[in-house]
Amino acid sequence: MHSDRIDMYLIANARYFPASKMPLLREQLSFVPDEKFMMLQSINLKDPTTILLFSIFLGTWGVDRFMLGDTGMGVGKLLTLGGCSIWWLIDLFLVQDRAREVNFNNLIILINQIALVGHGRLQ
Repeated sequence: MHSDRIDMYLIANARYFPASKMPLLREQLSFVPDEKFMMLQSINLKDPTTILLFSIFLGTWGVDRFMLGDTGMGVGKLLTLGGCSIWWLIDLFLVQDRAREVNFNNLIILINQIALVGHGRLQ
């Protein structure tokens, strides 16, 4: 039953995570107890396509980086107008992968918190 939930979660959310890290994600999800699995739905996953659209239209001002939580990079892009558009152009190719990495890292953090609570290490 537990592996079915993991499979369904991964199928429904595969586009939000790096394909290369799916085996690791599957392994980490196996540590989440069935009764805590719904907590995974609470995480705010960034849609890589939406982030790309923001990067295309507002990336010169760093909006894409602010959305990903990269405040320093966002300020840098804002102050330099996307690095005279060079940084903006580079981000058009990299921002979707960055969004997937952010989603992966946030999910791993949540899984670790759930595991710690499950073992009584956190209150």
